[in-house]
Amino acid sequence: MSNRSREGISFNNRRRKLRKRRVAMVILIPLMLLATAAAAFGTHFYGEVKRTANASFEEIEGREKSPHREEAVKINKDNFSILIIGVDDSAKRDFGENSRSDALLLLTVNQEDHTAKLLSIPRDSYVYIPEVDYETRINHAHAFGGPKATIETVENLFEIPVDYYARVNFQAFMEVIDALGGIEVDVPFSFSEQDSEDRAGAISLEPGLQTLNGEEALALARTRKIDNDIERGKRQQEIIKSVIRKAASVDSFTKYDDVFDAIGSNMKTNLSFGEMKYLVQFAIKDRLTIESKTLEGQDSTLGGAYYYQLDPEALELLKTDLQSHLEIHDGPIEQ
Repeated sequence: MSNRSREGISFNNRRRKLRKRRVAMVILIPLMLLATAAAAFGTHFYGEVKRTANASFEEIEGREKSPHREEAVKINKDNFSILIIGVDDSAKRDFGENSRSDALLLLTVNQEDHTAKLLSIPRDSYVYIPEVDYETRINHAHAFGGPKATIETVENLFEIPVDYYARVNFQAFMEVIDALGGIEVDVPFSFSEQDSEDRAGAISLEPGLQTLNGEEALALARTRKIDNDIERGKRQQEIIKSVIRKAASVDSFTKYDDVFDAIGSNMKTNLSFGEMKYLVQFAIKDRLTIESKTLEGQDSTLGGAYYYQLDPEALELLKTDLQSHLEIHDGPIEQ
């Protein structure tokens, strides 16, 4: 095998690892924010939760409902979908509102049978983007037109409605934990990992029960150097539990202002406060059966650039599956 071939394989392996890391983090952030909100709903900080939710609220102009809906969805009655858009619009990246999406997660919920399907969409998927009327990587949609262009791209790809969105900044992960004064975690091994500024080896931890700040918790959640995806998932679950315990503790109540500020400044969503409250109560009351879904495809290059080429047959099967789960017919509604 030539050196160029080996370098190509190594490059593709690194890209796959980065994609998995971003997907893992975008799952973790909304769960953490939801857990923090859930811990506060029953306290006298209810008003602060409402204030934060209102600060995060941002409708998409000219979009009262999905074109795949006859009427706007009612979250307390209908099956629904949420698109989670993970972005890194930090000052270091210097993209501002024109940042590309680092990760996309599509969640569909069937309320009658209490099931959810969670689909991770590879950021380099080669798809048609209606905003610009040509095909390119799906993560470019956010740079072209923000959440609206991203939602329209996902709707076009799967021919289902995207009813809600949550645009979250990875910075929220660290800021919430720091606002709580850190979280107590049993670190299972010693390791070094890059920090949020991509500085290699900036975070070093030794095994044992200890209090982690946001940067350290981020490093523990995303490291892939020691074990496998299953064990990494367990670590992330432990971090979620630690956040819930810390957020619900009496000594954290005085820190909630900072927690809510961190959430409010790092998330935008068209979920109203009432809809968020319903989601929290629904998640607590009804144990959802969650099925993880993936987009099958293969690594590809076009004009010397890397893309993830979707498998057409698998895509059609996935479309049908998601449409059936939401109990809708395929295609947009005739206006």
